[in-house]
Amino acid sequence: MMNLNKRLRTLGAVALLAMTTFTAWAGDGHDHGEAPVSAAGPAQPRFSAVSENFELVGVVNGKQITLYLDRTSDNSPVKDAKLELELGGVKVPVKPHGEGEFEAMLAQELKPGEIAVSATVFAGKETDLLAGDLDIHKDTHTDEATSSQAWKLYGLWALGVLSALALMVWGWRRVRANRINRVGGVA
Repeated sequence: MMNLNKRLRTLGAVALLAMTTFTAWAGDGHDHGEAPVSAAGPAQPRFSAVSENFELVGVVNGKQITLYLDRTSDNSPVKDAKLELELGGVKVPVKPHGEGEFEAMLAQELKPGEIAVSATVFAGKETDLLAGDLDIHKDTHTDEATSSQAWKLYGLWALGVLSALALMVWGWRRVRANRINRVGGVA
C-alpha cells in the first residue's frame, strides 16, 4: 500500500509539472524575436527616396510629415537645403525645421494605398530629383491578433492538461494492473 501511495504522489508531481511548464512561455512583447513589439501601437508610415547624393526619409503622422535629408556618402544632415515635395502628383509645401530636417502639413490625411513620392533637393549648387513610394495600409485590428494569440496559449494549456490526465490514467491503470497481478486476480 505504501508503494502505491508513493507512485501516485510521484505521478501527481509529474502531472503538475507537465501542466505548469507552459506558464514559462513568453507572452506578447517578451519573446525577444526579430522585431521589437511597440506598446504604443503600429509604426507610423514611412518612405525613403535615395539618389547618388542625397537620402530623404519621411515619417507620416496623420496630416504632418517630418522629413529628414542626409548626404548619401556620410549620412550627415544637408545644411541650408531647400526641398520641394510631391505626393501622388500633388505639391506639398515644405518648411525647414532644422539642419537636414523639414516639416510638411497635408490638407487631409492620406488614404490607404501606394502613393508616388518625388522630391527636388536644392543644396548650394547641387540639384537632385529623388523618387520613392509611400505604402499606407489600413489599420489592422490588433485586438484580433491578441485574441488569436490568447487562443493559441489556451490551446497549449489544454494540450498540457490533457497530456497530464492521460499520463495519470495510464499510471493509475498500470498500478492497478500490478496490484491485481500481485493479489492474484479480481476478488
